[in-house]
Amino acid sequence: MKQEDINLLKQLGLTTYEAKAYITLSSLIQATADEISDKSDIPRSKIYDVLKRLNSKDYIKIESGRPLTYHVNPPINVLKREKEKFIRRINKTGENLNTLYEKKISEVEAPIWRISGLDNIIDKELEIIRQSKKTINMRIGFLLQDEGSKLVYELLLKSENVKINLMVSPYCRISYKEFNISKLVNQKNVNVYTTDIPYVKLLISDSKEMMHIYSKFSKENGEILPNTAIGIWNQYEEIANNYNERFENQLKKIANNNVKQ
Repeated sequence: MKQEDINLLKQLGLTTYEAKAYITLSSLIQATADEISDKSDIPRSKIYDVLKRLNSKDYIKIESGRPLTYHVNPPINVLKREKEKFIRRINKTGENLNTLYEKKISEVEAPIWRISGLDNIIDKELEIIRQSKKTINMRIGFLLQDEGSKLVYELLLKSENVKINLMVSPYCRISYKEFNISKLVNQKNVNVYTTDIPYVKLLISDSKEMMHIYSKFSKENGEILPNTAIGIWNQYEEIANNYNERFENQLKKIANNNVKQ
């Protein structure tokens, strides 16, 4: 009996004794209380209450008789059910906490933050994308180390429900390698416009919040200098809306030029 299996079942809501009894019965398929007690080292004074609780939680079934016989419900079915219940609880808690977060963050007097550190910048960028409800507009002149694949993944997930416009450089260099984001993002709600963009990065979500990302670059090879990267997260809706209008106007110009060509 592995301790990691016991710990997992405890995370799903079982006690230590319940977890041990269920694991033991999974190996026996069916057994009496005395047999389960002997195999699991659960005291006989406790085993009947333990099995009764497992039955009420639909982990096992009880067959009438003398003595009672206990049958295990297949672990694949039980764990799938419990996993779905666990995920629903996590999602519900996430929604509740995010509602509290969004309610309080709007009450902050000066909603502009400076974010340092590559991981912190990328995490905030991905968080903004996940919370977007209608539109995501991005101008991508460079990519941070370890950012490209994460960014593409989140954008593709969001593209099912959110309209996305990307204005990207033909290639972004990461650790001496060229990363072509336009080839990786190809979905119905994603519009990719390839154009010459300086080393700047801008993310606008729902015309309500935005994030600028800046960095210095090596003069020798154009590589990003990681320690110099900063993010400016701005939740002034009026400012975000102004930037969004400028972005949309720039997209129209690029689209018109492409038509003429």
